[in-house]
Amino acid sequence: MKIVILVKQVPEADKVAVDPETGTLIREGVDSILNPYCEYALDQAAKLKQEYPELNIEITAITMGPPQAKAVLYRCLELGADKGYLLSDRKFAGSDVWATSTALKEGVAHIEPDFDLILAGKQAIDGDTAQVPAETAEQLGIPQITYGVDVKLNGKRVEVKRETETGYQILSTRMPALVTMSKGSNIRRIPSMKQVLDSRSKPIETLSADDMNIDENKIGLQASPTQVDKIFAPPAKIGGEIVDGSDPKVAAQKLLNYLVENNYIKR
Repeated sequence: MKIVILVKQVPEADKVAVDPETGTLIREGVDSILNPYCEYALDQAAKLKQEYPELNIEITAITMGPPQAKAVLYRCLELGADKGYLLSDRKFAGSDVWATSTALKEGVAHIEPDFDLILAGKQAIDGDTAQVPAETAEQLGIPQITYGVDVKLNGKRVEVKRETETGYQILSTRMPALVTMSKGSNIRRIPSMKQVLDSRSKPIETLSADDMNIDENKIGLQASPTQVDKIFAPPAKIGGEIVDGSDPKVAAQKLLNYLVENNYIKR
């Protein structure tokens, strides 16, 4: 059985700043990491490989990005992936979510055309659009289940426990399929020294658009129907006032006085 993991390199969220002049992210000097939700997807794949040894599961990690994005593939190999592929080409520059999903779709079709299951993070912590996995599934013409927290395999079907605003659902679909993962019981693991050393003997290959015979009119800025106009930090909110509720009568009186003093209500 073949499982493909779609991963992304992202800047560490707590170190990202926005340039007030250009409205773009300041990436210089900011460390990049494997998107946490992609790591949850990888953890799920590793668990499936352990739970179903009879399936001889092979895990392939694929990412698109500049040459330095290879670092997240090494992370994937350390955490259980068997091989990694970097889709890297200047022709991919400026790709929005649709053009990115086109490149990933072509990459999957070229690298693992007979895949059984694709796992991806539910979203990336830098863009938070949650669109790329869904659009990749659409372009591949396969069913998709989003916001999964646990995955089980049953013959030619995949069963997913997914989170909703009010609880959980159990959904099942035929494979090949794509599932996006939320956190659930999956964890961000620390690889052992042996896993780190073993990962360096696993293959990583870099592929260009030409290697995959991708029509350059379908990728990059020219093929992107959307563009980011500006990124900005929301204005800081003025701190509120906390009313001690240990004495309900006193708290109610304080709240009433506040509403009257600020002309929200009239006595």
